[in-house]
Amino acid sequence: MRVGTENDVIAARVGIAVQGVRVDAPVRRPQGAGPSDDGHVLVDGANAALPRNPDSPYEVRDGRIFHGAVDTGLSLTVVRRPRFYDLVTADGVPYEQIARLHGKDVLATTVVQTCIRYGEDQRCRFCTIEESLRAGATVAAKTPAQLAEVASAAVRLDGVRQMVMTTGTTAGPDRGARNLVRSVRAVLEAVPGLPIQVQIEPPGDPGVLAELRAAGATAIGIHVESLDDEVRRRWMPGKSTVPLAEYWAAWDEAVRVFGWNKVSTYLLIGLGEDAESEADSIVAGAASLIERGVYPFAVPFRPMAGTLARRDGVAGPSVELVASVTSRIAELLRAAGMTGAGQEAGCAACGACGALQAAGG
Repeated sequence: MRVGTENDVIAARVGIAVQGVRVDAPVRRPQGAGPSDDGHVLVDGANAALPRNPDSPYEVRDGRIFHGAVDTGLSLTVVRRPRFYDLVTADGVPYEQIARLHGKDVLATTVVQTCIRYGEDQRCRFCTIEESLRAGATVAAKTPAQLAEVASAAVRLDGVRQMVMTTGTTAGPDRGARNLVRSVRAVLEAVPGLPIQVQIEPPGDPGVLAELRAAGATAIGIHVESLDDEVRRRWMPGKSTVPLAEYWAAWDEAVRVFGWNKVSTYLLIGLGEDAESEADSIVAGAASLIERGVYPFAVPFRPMAGTLARRDGVAGPSVELVASVTSRIAELLRAAGMTGAGQEAGCAACGACGALQAAGG
């Protein structure tokens, strides 16, 4: 039996984003600063980062995704292990510890793998940025030369088409942004024209946004995760000390510098205590962001191993909540003529961690 309508296919895409799928994937990201604990695959040819869940109701048979006896209408192909993972930098670090493949064609790196907000009383409850460092899967700080070397090989050997650079928050007034300026410049000297998204907290000095653009960054993510101050204090005790007013000012300046639909922010679905009010709040916030030219990349919160949320037994959101928020925001994006692909580089351009692109956003 096969699902017959477009709505059913989108519902299945949301379902696998939340509940994962029973499939092994050679390209995985078990820890990190954002949604992870996933396998990287292609769903109907598009990048998808899906939870690896042996108890998922979704499984793969002959390259198609089934929900029980029902063919969801979606195909799945695993992403092969990239060739650049077999190489080592000139100073002896495995390339895989410098940057990772996401999906089939996105290179991602956390340039500084430590964060001043990682103490338990400050830490974001959904984040595992330092767990991959503790596991020996990466190094604490990547140099511009290392990033340039790895990016060049990833483009040459594996067809990488865009890059994402994020960073843990540092103690300096720029919160780590100027290190990304140097990193972007070095990569683009080695790989001219590669679209790069940078991801930062609002910098203390807004002038660094122009420096990032001048260095060659294509797009920027300034990630708030929630626009509800109560949720922020509960889930992000350290990060919530940065007032929302700083985020709005940073987004406005970033749109001025980078352009309309070249700025994005994560909105995590599932942090609220009441699903209906949370859905309305997220959608209202997304509408305000879209009006200002900022893409609201809404994705389900994942209670990953190593997070405080997982330790405390916090469950992820329901499929119904994610489907509601996703469809409503996608409708707003379509009305505004804003797409994730229009970002050119970054999480929204990749779209793998959520279902907005599948819903037309």
